[in-house]
Amino acid sequence: MKKNVGKVDQMIRYVLAAVLVVVGILLFNSLTWLAIVLFVLAAISALTGAIGFCGLYTLLGINTCKVETKE
Repeated sequence: MKKNVGKVDQMIRYVLAAVLVVVGILLFNSLTWLAIVLFVLAAISALTGAIGFCGLYTLLGINTCKVETKE
């Protein structure tokens, strides 16, 4: 897999994941379906940030990763 998620994008994904987890915990005292959805979205966001690859970016042709080319 070729990386297509840049450093700033990774940080945004980590912050988003943390916010989603906090919202899921604070707003929903019990494990409801909406809390589960928020936790899954948080996990996906953190995972794509950690590995540096986003499948949706590939489909849309987006690349936020600065790649150095050797000439």
